[in-house]
Amino acid sequence: MTTSPAPRIVGREPLPAAVADGWPQGGEPETWLLSVSRYTAAMDAGAPGTILDAGERERAGKFLRAEDRERYTAAHLGLRELLGAYLGISPADVPFTREACPGCGGPHGRPAVSGTPLHFNMSHAGDLVLFAFAGTPVGVDVEKLQPASVVDQVAESLHPKERAELDALAPAGRSAAFARCWTRKEAYLKGLGTGLSRDPAVNYVGTGLSPVPVGPWEMTDIAVDGAIPGGSGYAAAMALLSSLPHA
Repeated sequence: MTTSPAPRIVGREPLPAAVADGWPQGGEPETWLLSVSRYTAAMDAGAPGTILDAGERERAGKFLRAEDRERYTAAHLGLRELLGAYLGISPADVPFTREACPGCGGPHGRPAVSGTPLHFNMSHAGDLVLFAFAGTPVGVDVEKLQPASVVDQVAESLHPKERAELDALAPAGRSAAFARCWTRKEAYLKGLGTGLSRDPAVNYVGTGLSPVPVGPWEMTDIAVDGAIPGGSGYAAAMALLSSLPHA
């Protein structure tokens, strides 16, 4: 089974060392996990106003539900905190941008940091936010395990072979198998920069314990379930471009 070490926990472990000159040659990607409730409880009340930029503050203010606003705020503060440490700069000074969309060329592809080869990605679900940092394009996804009704409905959008694998399972095993498959698939699509604008049925990543690579993209299941007290019932995965394509 391809599973990475458990992610480091934001707020519990020291911040990463700076890699402003580039990710170490051959260096492994690093993953971090944040608990929205714990991070928010420990957060300086003035942090959002001094660290987030105007666009982030505006988006946070548009959420109608307090829990959605807290999740967005904690996720973006945590991302800035980690990127600031990796880049050796203040979290408020992290210069975000967007790469070109691989589908249409518009400025809404993978999120990126201007002027640095550091790649990152972020995903959140429930109380968890998952981050990944690497020297090549990377995508991550974390999801809560879903009930059978949701699995049955969304499974129709999977690759035919993945649907067949789910159909062959006993009902008790379908939720976890679907979560493994869906998190791998979303991580891959986020790594590409397309998200779900690309049909998730196109590529096969598997529902079993061993993820299936897609071309040069390596799939890894991330051990997040139970990594934080109270954080059970989740699945997560990472997709990493193992070698940049040649022209």
